[in-house]
Amino acid sequence: MSTLQIACAHCLTRNRVPSERLGDAPKCGSCKQALLPGEPVAIDAARLVRFTSGTTLPVVADFWAEWCGPCKMMAPAFAEAAKARPQVHFVKVDTEASPQAAAHYGIRGIPTLILFRDGAEQARVSGAMPASQLLAWVDRGLAT
Repeated sequence: MSTLQIACAHCLTRNRVPSERLGDAPKCGSCKQALLPGEPVAIDAARLVRFTSGTTLPVVADFWAEWCGPCKMMAPAFAEAAKARPQVHFVKVDTEASPQAAAHYGIRGIPTLILFRDGAEQARVSGAMPASQLLAWVDRGLAT
């Protein structure tokens, strides 16, 4: 029996969850929000670093902007991927609202996806893609 550390995307509290309880819809001990919501969660740049370093689960961050056509086209695919991989955190970072995030992570074009594992960047890809391709990319990144 292993215990995972899962950061809450809403309040950033670090929660310990036994791995065999991941399928039981665990909630944050502090704010009572779902720790694995199965849908993308909006997060800003300042919270992203604390969030990715506070969880042992993989995190896929979508760097996007409201004015970006390809970002809007990919949003349903990103949501579909979040439902398909409930034990991976899917977060959205609005580069217009958090331009420091784009600078910090060297985002040159959007949409850009970054896969984090234990707080470190594991993989990166730019451009819109369907859910099947996005999930294949996540799976490849987790396999390495």
